[in-house]
Amino acid sequence: MTQIINKGEVQETPSKKLTIKTAINIDQAQLELKAITDRTSGTIQDKAIKVVDDILKSVSERGDEALKEYTSRFDGFLAEKFQVPSDLILKAWEETPKELQDSLLLAKKRIEKFHSLQAPKNITYTGPHGESLGRRWSPVEKAGIYIPGGRAAYPSTVLMNAIPAYVAGVNQIIMVSPANSQGDLNQTVLAAAHITGINKVFRVGGAQAIGALAIGTKSIPKVDVITGPGNIYVTLAKKKVYGKVGIDSLAGPSEILIIADQSAKLEHVASDMLAQSEHDPLASAILITTNKKLAEKLPAEIERQLINHPRLEICQESISKWGLIILCDNLETCAKLSNTFAPEHLELLVEDPKELSKSIKNAGAIFMGPWSPEAIGDYLGGPNHTLPTSGTARFAGALGVETFMKNTSIIDFSREAFKANKNAVVHLANSEGLHSHAESIQIRDSKSC
Repeated sequence: MTQIINKGEVQETPSKKLTIKTAINIDQAQLELKAITDRTSGTIQDKAIKVVDDILKSVSERGDEALKEYTSRFDGFLAEKFQVPSDLILKAWEETPKELQDSLLLAKKRIEKFHSLQAPKNITYTGPHGESLGRRWSPVEKAGIYIPGGRAAYPSTVLMNAIPAYVAGVNQIIMVSPANSQGDLNQTVLAAAHITGINKVFRVGGAQAIGALAIGTKSIPKVDVITGPGNIYVTLAKKKVYGKVGIDSLAGPSEILIIADQSAKLEHVASDMLAQSEHDPLASAILITTNKKLAEKLPAEIERQLINHPRLEICQESISKWGLIILCDNLETCAKLSNTFAPEHLELLVEDPKELSKSIKNAGAIFMGPWSPEAIGDYLGGPNHTLPTSGTARFAGALGVETFMKNTSIIDFSREAFKANKNAVVHLANSEGLHSHAESIQIRDSKSC
């Protein structure tokens, strides 16, 4: 059994706020990883479900009046109108500093290029008796994208959600995002909306925004698909409205898992873990390594990088509660633990990341080597940064163009194809006890064939 060191505990600072969990063997490591996966389930989720149910019911019954009430209660401002005027969206872009404008445009260009390669192709197939069979893709009419607010602003999330929607051919993209207590949205978020062609932006967030997009109110149009990450209330609201509308995924708190060997640089590992933990107190940063010295030195390096950190308390809580260091005998064991956890973000800081990546079965995104930190993917790598979390990378992948499309099957049988297959259909229908299914075949057989 691979042993895991018990030296990951950080020497407590005077504030006694920062510790990093460790495990002493593989079984304990797996338990810790499961606890991280399940960190928003149980009692926390049960309480949130009740809140979400009440909000969605109220929005369904009272529309805009409910939105105004919840916006006042949760966001701290009275909203007479939810929609942001189009001239303010344009103004936000025009007042954006040139370097930031250029950065947004570069990100847009790279993301759009990658997503343009994803567009699914229509299929047409001619069967042995001349029948034509196919699958035709078409975009949804309206898409709603949710852009989080709160602890940070996310113009990158605007790009990552809007670009695949318009590449898919969606006719109308509607953006919702919580405003600050003065009723203002972040200017860079609005600037990103401008360059992606969004002209319907609404100052509303939380479960109530999801309800408005799914149900429709006097102010906010009903959409066909809702995408974008959010807190537990947003995620549960998306789960509740699924079926009325399509959704991208049920994203939980963000997470990174780093597999590192002797080639990994200590400062890279620490900074990449902090880059994840600064998102949210529920974010998780995990190191699985074959490098004992790296594991031993990491806590002190994280402490060093936290000096004067502008998001110190968030990082401390995240690392203390959901950080983890595991030391393994070999990279094969590292890969097995990673596949069990199925991380949202997986960094391979090893000598041969391409070789190790062959062993990775479950991951939302894989970042290969020291020059591909997760922040590259967050902003402008090209692939989407909206990824499966909480173990769902076992069966799900990134948001993409196809999220905003649906496919329609085409069945076009000739008389010859019908005659060649009719008896089999009748036998199958009778085996299921479906009389009229068989009759719909036989009536054609007797009258026209």
